[in-house]
Formats: sequence, structure tokens, C-alpha cells
Amino acid sequence: MSTTPPLIALLPTGTWQQDAACRDTDPDLFFSPDEADRRAAMELCASCPVRLDCLEHALETREAYGIWGGTDEQERKRLLRRRRRAA
Repeated sequence: MSTTPPLIALLPTGTWQQDAACRDTDPDLFFSPDEADRRAAMELCASCPVRLDCLEHALETREAYGIWGGTDEQERKRLLRRRRRAA
């Protein structure tokens, strides 16, 4: 079991992250190599009210690892390529 604090403890106050469905979740879930953990993280993201904010953050900061806004690394790379082509 991880001793990592919940995400809420790591976030600045007054940000979109405060409304995230994962705010009380162990962040290790979102960076696990285990496929079941990755699916569980994506399921949590699916019902999150700030999923699109999270995804946009990950795209803007080029998050290379983990599940962000319900997407994995490969999905974010595809989204970034599409954005570049559309620009």
C-alpha cells in the first residue's frame, strides 16, 4: 500500500483540481503500470466534472506519464498531433 498522500494534499487551493473526482485518491493509481489500475483511473475520470480541464492541463504541460483527463500517454500524443495539424 502506498504512503503517498491523496492528491488533494498536493494541490494548490482555489484551482480546478479541488473539484476533481480524484482529489481524495492515491495518485499512484494514475501512474501505475498495472492495466487494471489504469482502467480504474480512467473510470474515475469518466465521471469527473473537471475532466476536460485536467486533459487540457495535461496537453498544455505535455504530461508524458500517467492518466490525465481520462487519457493515457498515447491518446494525448494523438490529440497533440491533431491540434498541430489543425493549427
